[in-house]
Amino acid sequence: MGRRSIKTNKNIYFRSREEAGLTRAEASERMGYISESRLDKIENERATIQPDDVIAMARAYKKPGLCNYYCTHECSIGRETIDEIQPSNFSELSLRIYNSLSSLNKQKERLLEIAEDGTVDPDEVEDFKAIQENLNNISNIVDSLKLWVNQALTDGKIDLS
Repeated sequence: MGRRSIKTNKNIYFRSREEAGLTRAEASERMGYISESRLDKIENERATIQPDDVIAMARAYKKPGLCNYYCTHECSIGRETIDEIQPSNFSELSLRIYNSLSSLNKQKERLLEIAEDGTVDPDEVEDFKAIQENLNNISNIVDSLKLWVNQALTDGKIDLS
């Protein structure tokens, strides 16, 4: 194994490779098409990383969360439309989704009242915003749960076959 870098301000791609215990040569070999020199340029921010590079790194480093990081930090569309997923454990995610769904269950009648005439009237805006916020929260929890499942599959902690 090569020498470990003493660089202190490593980007997430650099840290992820090191956390996977791979040298650039080993990482390049695992990814198949990203050369060591390109990997060096990406890690030291002298080259722009491409989506396919991130997918290859996520697979090679067994870190599916890299894709969400890329989308929420480096992709101009993703920065505007996707929320960053914070790693969490299964128990916490289960409780969060239960609480959010329980809250939504309480809000469903109000949503039907608001939707009845096909418009959101001024006196309905605050309730509608609260419902929308809860739906966004549920969506984020579902995305977090998907990431947790992908990581657990990658780590061999669960087998869905």
